[in-house]
Amino acid sequence: MKKVYTLAVLMGLSSLLFSCQDKLKPNYQFFPNMYESAGYETYSESSAFKNGKEGQLPAQGSIKRGFVPYEIPNTPAGYLASKSVTTSPLDSTAVDFEKAKELFEIYCAICHGEKGDGKGNLVKREKFLGVPSYADRDVSVGSVFHVETYGLNAMGSHANQLTKTERWQVAAYVMKLKSEL
Repeated sequence: MKKVYTLAVLMGLSSLLFSCQDKLKPNYQFFPNMYESAGYETYSESSAFKNGKEGQLPAQGSIKRGFVPYEIPNTPAGYLASKSVTTSPLDSTAVDFEKAKELFEIYCAICHGEKGDGKGNLVKREKFLGVPSYADRDVSVGSVFHVETYGLNAMGSHANQLTKTERWQVAAYVMKLKSEL
């Protein structure tokens, strides 16, 4: 009899708690500041910082997570220094030539040609002139990476389109094309 009485009390309490809920009105909101935070206008004034601005610059010398700086500068002397880099930091198992070929055809072949002979579609249509064959150039894997990173002459940088690993892979593929010409 005690079990029946206990069960009836529990059923009665649960019906009191859940039967009067109005689904159109929200329940109590605990810690509302977690859901409705005070927003700040970008570049607005704020007394929280010394210079009085809300938007702050990153600390000097800081780099974003996962970014490894490229130490050779974007100067003519830096380009000459990059020619002395004859080995890729990627080991031979990390270079995926199929992926490198795909990236080369997407980003490079339009000007340099699929064989690296300097006869891409834009050169054939005379949109860009003077794109040399890789066979005619004194390049190393390091100088190709340097040019992909910073750009040279009419060629712009591809650092925003290709990751560092992908640029090294494309550089290795360019050296493979150069050896085949």
